[in-house]
This record gives sequence, structure tokens and C-alpha cells, in this order.
Amino acid sequence: MSDPFVLSLEGCQSRQKRLLEWMRHQRLDAVVVCRRATVQWLTGCHYPPLFEPLAAIQADGNVLLVAPERKMPQQAAVQEVVPYQAQWHSTLRNDQRAATAEVFRNAWPQCARWQRVGVEYSTAGPHLTGLFPQAQLADAEPQLYYLRRRKEPDELALLRQAIGATGAMYQRARQIIRPGLCELEMFNQLQAVAVDYLGEPLTGTGNDYASGQRGGPPRPRTAEAGELYILDLGPAYRGYFADNARTLSVDRKPTQEQLAAWECICQVFQMVEETVRPGLRCRELFDRVQQHLDQYRPGAFNHHLGHGIGLFPHEAPHLNPHWEDVFEPGDVFTVEPGLYGPELRAGIRLENDYLVTPQGVELLTPFPLELA
Repeated sequence: MSDPFVLSLEGCQSRQKRLLEWMRHQRLDAVVVCRRATVQWLTGCHYPPLFEPLAAIQADGNVLLVAPERKMPQQAAVQEVVPYQAQWHSTLRNDQRAATAEVFRNAWPQCARWQRVGVEYSTAGPHLTGLFPQAQLADAEPQLYYLRRRKEPDELALLRQAIGATGAMYQRARQIIRPGLCELEMFNQLQAVAVDYLGEPLTGTGNDYASGQRGGPPRPRTAEAGELYILDLGPAYRGYFADNARTLSVDRKPTQEQLAAWECICQVFQMVEETVRPGLRCRELFDRVQQHLDQYRPGAFNHHLGHGIGLFPHEAPHLNPHWEDVFEPGDVFTVEPGLYGPELRAGIRLENDYLVTPQGVELLTPFPLELA
């Protein structure tokens, strides 16, 4: 029986086609990548942080994967897979980047004659760039991040599964929340629920598990009556990150002031669902929400409104005044309005995930928003 939660050959081939179109426009002979997330996006092969695979795509569409010899894929959207030794006698090597570069050069000796090569500047060290003595290097990283915005159906399946785990986590949190509950116990129980839901270990944990704080990791501290507990959860499933938040009243008795702030925050999601369409400037939405939340108290909302999610917890589009992104079909993004202050002990943040469609947005997190 096939696994529905892997990147498909069709999805990878679609992503490769979009990259090839850009490569032709840039007149690149090839793009070579060694960031694990990019390798997965291009080939469909997910590797944990212990390994340093490499992938390349030539202008003719041929794709090569250099993979750990003990982790050779059963399926990959490539024409050729060659192994490298990531371990010697079961010991992981610290020079894997050098090893993959050597194997790549031997597999594709034509790389020495390439004239224009796209690489990821942030991870393309001398081991890699030294393979192209005649080439002019181009930074392909910004374009790769842009192409990653549009999620193919296979990527959406992975994201929906990761998001589904957060729904199970919030359900468990509502069952166990009480004064005296240790933050570490909350963390442990929610992680266990996510693992049970996904049927395998998480590939990422995230995010906030501190009671009475606007964020932070779990501590050996117990939650107190009257506090609000922000649970901003970001489990990753096979490399794809969920990210959404709910806030719970520790004693299940929110105050009138807390309820008023909660209602103000909830109105933001109605704004999003009524206004977000392809072509809307993210900065425009941010400004509208900032103006709305300032009605509660200026300065009580003082962080980004949201961001894209995918193979990294924070991707485009950025709902943030430091970027000028525009919503596009296929974007999967978060909206996380919050209000903070001593009277709220210490604040409320609610976060939903959305998919941008040609007609508007689809809510991906239909979980209860209530404080109690």
C-alpha cells in the first residue's frame, strides 16, 4: 500500500519544471543545492540533520542525487542516484560536504566545464564551488525560496498531517490544563500525543510552552490560577512544519478583561477570511490588523502578524512591515494576532493556518479558539 505522506514523483517533477523555467531565463547550465530542505523539495528525499546530501539539476532536466550510502532512497524524482560514505565503520563523518563534492565531481565530470551555475550562497562552501573553475556563480537561494511558496498537493498533504497533530495536542491540553500542572508535563504529554497521531517521531518540535509568559520553552514550573497559557505549537512531520497557537485559561475561569481581549483578537480572523485574496499586499493586511488591535491598547500587539510555513518554520509570505510580499495562490501562511499586558497574565495569542486559493483562503486549523 502506497504511503500518502511522501513527496510524489509528480509533485517533484512539477517543482523541477518551475525551477527549469527560471534557469533558462537566467541561462544557467545547472543548479546545485546542498541544503537538506532544498534537496527534499527537489528530489522528494528527506534526510535528518546528521546527513549532508547534495542534488543538482542540469538545464536539460537531468537530476542527480548524492545520498548517504546507507540511506539510499526507494523512490526519488531523479535520473541518477550515487552514494557517498557518510559513515566509516558506523562513525558519522564530519567532512560529509567534502565527500559529497568529490562524489558529485566523479559522477558528473562535465561540471568543470559549466559556465553559469546556480548555488545556495548561504551553504555553498569551497568544497562545492571549487568544482566549477570556469563558472560564474549565481545565487539561486532567493528564487528557490520564492518557488517554495506555492505548495503542490503532495506538500499540502504533509502540512495538513502536521497541522492535524496540533489539533490533537490542543485537545489533550484542554483535558489536562489546571493550576499546579508542570510546564514540562504539559510539554511531554503534548509531544506524546503528536507522536501517537503521526505514528513516528517528530522531525521538529517548536514552539512555546511557558505559562504566564508570551512565549518560551517549558520550565520546571507549575501553572498558576488566573494565568493564561499560550501554547504556540510547531511540530514538523517529515520536514514540513505546522505552526499555530491557542491560549487557555489555567483555571478555566477567564476574567472579563481577558475575554474582551480574546474577542478583539478573534475579529482578526474574520478580517483575514473576508479580505485576503491573491494580489493583496501582506503589508496592507498587517496595517489593518495593527490599527484594529491598537483599539485595545496601542503597543499591546507588537510583533509580526504571521508568515508562510513549509520546509522552514518561517517562510514567505511575510505578514510583516519589513517585507513587501503579495499573497499568491498556493501560499500556506499563519495569522497570529496577540495582545499582551499584566492585566492579561500575560497575554493571548491565537494563530490559524490558511491556504491561499484563487478565490480567497481555506482555513486549515478548524480547532476551538475558546480560552476555556
